[in-house]
Amino acid sequence: MKIAVLSDIHGNMDALEQVLADIDGRGVASVLSLGDNIGYGAEPERVVQTLKAHGILSVLGNHELAAKNPGFLGWFNPAARKSLAMTFRMLSADSMVFIAGLPDYRVMHGCRLVHGFPPDSPTLYLFQVLPEDRQKALQDLPERICFVGHTHVLDLIRHDGRKLANVAFNEGANRLDPALQYLVNIGSVGQPRDGDPRAKYVIWNPVESTLDIRCVPYDAQAAAAKIIAAGMPGEHAHRLLG
Repeated sequence: MKIAVLSDIHGNMDALEQVLADIDGRGVASVLSLGDNIGYGAEPERVVQTLKAHGILSVLGNHELAAKNPGFLGWFNPAARKSLAMTFRMLSADSMVFIAGLPDYRVMHGCRLVHGFPPDSPTLYLFQVLPEDRQKALQDLPERICFVGHTHVLDLIRHDGRKLANVAFNEGANRLDPALQYLVNIGSVGQPRDGDPRAKYVIWNPVESTLDIRCVPYDAQAAAAKIIAAGMPGEHAHRLLG
């Protein structure tokens, strides 16, 4: 069984369409999202409705948290606050109900899925956590694999029960040791921040213990133009271009 895991789509329908096309025909049994499906991008409503139509389960991201609790908007920088205020006006009542029902985390297929940092934070960035606190968090988890997003950058951390190590995490198949525990940051579908404008997601094969990093080209220029045309902050458009 293969599981596709997406994160940080951020209202980018152009990227999501190409990712779903890439998933098709790869024998994927389930598609899951780590949240931040909205924000920054110009088509949040289409993204949410596409997730619903495809039965893609999601967890709560920090942008969805702001939709549920507008008092949380103060956590964001001014450009992100402006983007979110415009995003909320684009969302239907049905999409807001979907967002309101998102859990802080899910445990599925023997994996934990959380937007920011385990066990259940949608707001804590991986880079904010000290190594000793990372190790304790992993030691406290019953799951061997924990998927996170939020930073928009790929990262793979191995835990052997005694220490942590960052390991190479490259495009294509990455084989994991089935005896070890891993924290996997899967990058971003719709707002990459690694200098590579392609949409990133992973396919997890628990039988073969592999993570396949998929880097999918899409029309980032078109997605950026939609952000500008909607009057949303230009910096979020420029980021799409690498």
